[in-house]
Amino acid sequence: MSRLESFIRRMSAQRDVINHVSETLPLPTEGGILEIGLGNGRTFDHLREKFPGRRIIAFDRALGAHSSSMPEPGDLILGEIAQTAEAYADGTAALVHADIGTGYDEKDAITLTWLPDIVSRALATGGIAISGLPLDHASLEPLPLPATVDNRRYFLYRRRP
Repeated sequence: MSRLESFIRRMSAQRDVINHVSETLPLPTEGGILEIGLGNGRTFDHLREKFPGRRIIAFDRALGAHSSSMPEPGDLILGEIAQTAEAYADGTAALVHADIGTGYDEKDAITLTWLPDIVSRALATGGIAISGLPLDHASLEPLPLPATVDNRRYFLYRRRP
């Protein structure tokens, strides 16, 4: 598969999972959304559309978002995400979306040493995690994906009590 096809499949999976969550999975009534990996802001913009009224806090190592896809002032946290997200690992997030995989197994293995724990601790009980990397953590229950999404392409979880 070409890298272009792989990118298209990843973006389609991301969109389909976010849409699935917004249309069929109840989120805790309180709590914001954490967008781990703002990038150019396309997914942030989609989250903003699908979850109106929810505060979205975005994390990234450096600013690269399009001006139309920027978080509100104070809702963009720049720096090493493994450190900056710690302040938000407080059990209050209704939804966490993490798309920070690189496609390089050795780099992603390092990310997976801290990402599942941060996501788990950030989520409120019953909160939802959507991730481009598998989040192996005892407090995260895997959920079924929409039929359009390959179970090796994107991952969906609910925070257990």
